Amino acid sequence: MQYFDVAGTEYQAIDYAQGLGHRLTTLPYSLRVLAENAARHSAGGVDAALVADRTGAAVPFRPARLLLHDMLGIPALVDIMAMRDRLEAQGGNPAEVDMSLPVDLVIDHAMTINHWAERFALEKNMAREFEVNRERFAFLKACEARFPRLRVIPPGGGICHQVNLEFLGQTVLRSNENARVLIPDSCLGTDSHTTMINALGITGWGIGGLEAEGLLFGETTAVNVPKVVGLEVIGDPSHDITATDVALVVAEKLRALGVVDTFVEMFGPSYRRLSVADRATIANMSPEYGSTQVFCPVDANTLRYQRETGRSAETTRNTESYCRAQQMWSEGVDARIEYVQVVTLDLSAIGRSVSGPSRPEQRIDLDKATRTLALENEVEAARRVPVEGADHDIGDGDVIIAAVTSCTNTANPRNMILAGLIARNAVARGLSVKPHVKTSLAPGSRVVARYLKNSGLQDDLDKLGFEVAAFSCSTCNGMSGPLRPEHEAAIRAHDVKGVAVLSGNRNFAGRIHPLASRNMIASPPLVVAYALMGTILRDVSQDAFGMDRDGTPVTLKDLWPAAEEVDAIIDTYVTADDFISNFKAIGDVNDEWTALQTSTGRYDWAPSTYVSFPPFVQTIQPDPGGVAPLTGLRPLVILGDSVTTDHISPSGTITPDSEAGQFLIGKGVEPHDFNSFGTRRGCSDVIIRSTFANYRLRNEMVPGKEGSWTRIEPEGEVATVFGAIRSYLERGQQLVVIGGKEYGCGSSRDTAAKAPWLAGIRAVIAESFERIHRSNLVNMGIAPLCFPEGVTRETLCLDGSEVYDITLSDDLTGASLTIHHRDGSSDTTPLDLRLYNDREREIFAHGGLLPMAFRAFLGKKAA
Repeated sequence: MQYFDVAGTEYQAIDYAQGLGHRLTTLPYSLRVLAENAARHSAGGVDAALVADRTGAAVPFRPARLLLHDMLGIPALVDIMAMRDRLEAQGGNPAEVDMSLPVDLVIDHAMTINHWAERFALEKNMAREFEVNRERFAFLKACEARFPRLRVIPPGGGICHQVNLEFLGQTVLRSNENARVLIPDSCLGTDSHTTMINALGITGWGIGGLEAEGLLFGETTAVNVPKVVGLEVIGDPSHDITATDVALVVAEKLRALGVVDTFVEMFGPSYRRLSVADRATIANMSPEYGSTQVFCPVDANTLRYQRETGRSAETTRNTESYCRAQQMWSEGVDARIEYVQVVTLDLSAIGRSVSGPSRPEQRIDLDKATRTLALENEVEAARRVPVEGADHDIGDGDVIIAAVTSCTNTANPRNMILAGLIARNAVARGLSVKPHVKTSLAPGSRVVARYLKNSGLQDDLDKLGFEVAAFSCSTCNGMSGPLRPEHEAAIRAHDVKGVAVLSGNRNFAGRIHPLASRNMIASPPLVVAYALMGTILRDVSQDAFGMDRDGTPVTLKDLWPAAEEVDAIIDTYVTADDFISNFKAIGDVNDEWTALQTSTGRYDWAPSTYVSFPPFVQTIQPDPGGVAPLTGLRPLVILGDSVTTDHISPSGTITPDSEAGQFLIGKGVEPHDFNSFGTRRGCSDVIIRSTFANYRLRNEMVPGKEGSWTRIEPEGEVATVFGAIRSYLERGQQLVVIGGKEYGCGSSRDTAAKAPWLAGIRAVIAESFERIHRSNLVNMGIAPLCFPEGVTRETLCLDGSEVYDITLSDDLTGASLTIHHRDGSSDTTPLDLRLYNDREREIFAHGGLLPMAFRAFLGKKAA
């Protein structure tokens, strides 16, 4: 492996291109970055050639750093802390279990919008957040004290992806191993939307918490060299559209094309028309169409964003010098680059749009939203009911939540300034938000609050009820909080079919609020517009919001500002100094965090419903013992297509009548302190009770029922899913899950694999898997299996009464399924065992990543 001088000979770089010859010029930029990484992490750099071969071979990949958030970071840290204790108990050295990479953990997923549309909503929500999460936060601070390479950004600091984009990401940085060597910044994270960092020319994607643990333990991850789809950007966009509109078109196009397990790379004559903030909005939604990442090659806009957000002159200089020297600099179009397929994105053909009612890729032209989203006869015979104690009513199709939220859109100054100007113009015309709408503003960065305040736009947003309520994921993460009691009572009593509108990236059924029948993604200015309209049963693109003080109808056209006005505010109020001063003080934004005391030394596993010693660590044995047979399995659930991780292990509200709620009540926890499934992922007793606990789950074993229900076999008794789990665990009965296409799509969460493991599920058979969830299953030792082409649960006529035997080949490259029916007959069909390389087969043979890592640490002591 050779080095050469770069950046005025102050630094060196690895000559990854040595030996690639002419193939380098045909490689997409994303594969050039992958080749450089493979060169650094393979003997003699030979694996760079495997990337250039583009045959799908596995190459080693190790990121420069890791990004965690609290909901998925805590389970990973619980495992690591528990591994130390388990290793010590087995005679090993607990100090071996440490962090081999720089890690940033941002506490951003715990905030619930309990207070809104009031002056001190933010302060009250932050106080409540700390009150109910003190145990979790104390654990995180204890981890920070024990692991020198872990940095924790406290509650209220912003959303991890926006902090990553605005502050942490450097595009090019110094190697962790040799400070004189420059390398491309790369970042993997325990959230699928880690792809947002692609906008800065930084390769990165979401991984499971277990895979993150392996990287922390010093492992590389195996990446099969992916196909690269080119996203060609042409045309000039209208001022009437936002980056959200572009992102929704991309989600629709690429989900229809099918880009799972591929890289998508942007290029084209109009690539330069997209700012880094625009690119970030698009790249953030990569998980919504299934690609591994949406790579945005480094160009002049990258340097401009670095300067605008206060990066150092050295960072900007190194970025340009390195990328030009390593042929990673883009001018927008390079006809020599070969993509497996090219999808054209014509910016001039894009109009305003929204997405719904339950999938991000369900894009709808704004003027067609009403007829598309309205239920049968809803427009013609809108049903309205009184709200007790109020002077207004509520009805089907009403907007019950309007949330400007999520890193996807609040990282984009143009989106936020547009929202503020819509509010300013609405207030000037005498308009107000409808009283049944819960409004909230939760920026992903405190910098957003600064420029909204300094420009005066926050005053107008406040007047419409969009006071800053959080600097966190909030509503987008299912932490929307309660509605007003009188509204909840009316909705429940009359089964009102309300709608949630948010500027987020996920609108899955049951995710935003249990009382929302439909969830709609919209840009921040359109969220404000829908709050003003108060219903989806009127056309927000054309119909009047109301009359102004002169009796003149006011429409969206009247409220939409001129492009010059937006540009002037951005140029004046979005400054590098604000970014610099904000992130310089990022560790001091929460006084309660600063005052929190913690100990060092061995961690005290005190009884807790937030953090408990995990059974999958406690039961690890020193010897592998071979792959356990998968025979006599009973199905726990049989599910259809697009089952999300929200269905498998929800993140949102814990209700008193749920199994988790009953458990917490039994532990003396009052319902108002339940918090959420997501915040309690460090407690195995809650994790197991989250298994398929989604209120919108549809299990084909219990047709006609919605929610966490199944049948216990062979009795045929209908029970809650956890009731069935408990019964099967008592019998020692192993379980299987049957699914359809895109099983495990949605958020990256390892609890969607840990919960099934705790429940006794040892295999999942589906038509296809989402990338991260499949990886999480492998890392928990659960077999990911796919039906052969043309075979489904429906063609096999599965009803849940069957018993299944799964035979795995000795080399773990194939499998077969024998189905034993109730009538005594049986069928056998081949299955595709989705273990993609030798590394994954080794992990599975050990029973998962944690057992394999544990045995490696124990072996160091023996050696």
